[in-house]
Amino acid sequence: MDLSARNQYLQTLLKERGYHIRTKKEKSVVLDEYCQMTNQNRKHVIAKIRSGDYLRTERRQPDFVKPRPEIYDGAVKVALSQCWQIFDQPCGERLAPLLRAEVDRLRRFSELDCTDEVAEKLKRVSARTIDTKLTHEKEVCHLKARYGQLKNPLLYEKVPIKLSDEWDREKVGQHQLDIVEHCGQSPRGEFVCTLSETDIATGWWEGAAQMGKSQRATFVSLQATGTRFPWLRTDLHIDNGAEVLNWHLVRFAEDPKNHLHLSRSRPLKKNDNCFVEQKNSTHVRQIVGHLRYETEAELKLIQSLYRLELRLYKNFFQTTIKLKEKTRVKGKIHRRYDTPKTPYQRALESPEVSEEQKTELRATYASLNPAALKRQIDRKCALLYRLYQDRHQPRQPLEEPNIRKEASKRWLENQIAEPALQIPISVR
Repeated sequence: MDLSARNQYLQTLLKERGYHIRTKKEKSVVLDEYCQMTNQNRKHVIAKIRSGDYLRTERRQPDFVKPRPEIYDGAVKVALSQCWQIFDQPCGERLAPLLRAEVDRLRRFSELDCTDEVAEKLKRVSARTIDTKLTHEKEVCHLKARYGQLKNPLLYEKVPIKLSDEWDREKVGQHQLDIVEHCGQSPRGEFVCTLSETDIATGWWEGAAQMGKSQRATFVSLQATGTRFPWLRTDLHIDNGAEVLNWHLVRFAEDPKNHLHLSRSRPLKKNDNCFVEQKNSTHVRQIVGHLRYETEAELKLIQSLYRLELRLYKNFFQTTIKLKEKTRVKGKIHRRYDTPKTPYQRALESPEVSEEQKTELRATYASLNPAALKRQIDRKCALLYRLYQDRHQPRQPLEEPNIRKEASKRWLENQIAEPALQIPISVR
């Protein structure tokens, strides 16, 4: 029994039993009958009876009220939108005084075509009303800025879009690429960036540090990471950033020597590039951090870290878990994962990796000491933080500052100049 039916039943019961002229004991009998039938609280029913308004089965339609006349109508909105665009889309608080001072000037220059009545309304409109009237216009501008035409449509048309569920996750050579900025809290000026690249099938990761996000620097880093993988790239998936998606990369992919298939993510859809986004967190941010690095010494130290210890430690001694199956049962998603394995182990199990490449991988693995790699990574991370502190919080000089400074400088030069321990790539 819904609310309307209960109200009808209560109204009929009170009318048939003459509730309002009964004694207290007789009223109690009527209340008991109604509460037993509807399972409602007795005090609630008494309050409903006393109010009277709740006994109506239909709400009383309000009398017709003449609406207030709209002062700032469509003509005012059009003129207000034109002024808002002319003054570079300010907020209502900033636009209101401009309208009082500049409306006549705009009409004199024939930039604003409106009547005298509309002009007077524009001069006395309040800041709150401006924001209210421009709500729809702001939404339209936001959508145009977000989903507008690309700056280089021909370049974007040459690179097809590929979603995360369209990959063959057992085929080696399909790589995803992304750039991580080490700008701290300010993106101004030039700072160190990391080009992060990973293989989808094995989880193998390679990184390269560069100064800035220029197309040329990114292309050089891309060539450097490509030589460190044990296999050749066959596919390369990138985002829509201009530092990566440029004509240098398109011409490089179209070269018959490379046989590289380019694809890109959808705009504002990071999950299309999910494999390398995971590595950005575990292989870059957790190691290098979120500070700003902008000096040549910091750049060389990060390059040394990526080229030597970090890639070997992550690829040979850090296990990853791959998602095997995801099913939905009664609104709940059930996921099944495979056995945790390192990228090195996945490469050995892959039939697409040649036996010569596997032999080279086994030889490199046999020569590595994970504890030594970890200690070296920690040392370089500590030195990187020390370089950052020297730029922002200079330490007090010690008793022999020159000796300590020269020793630290020589240690840094030795670390950077150390020959790269790379996986042999001659088996290609």
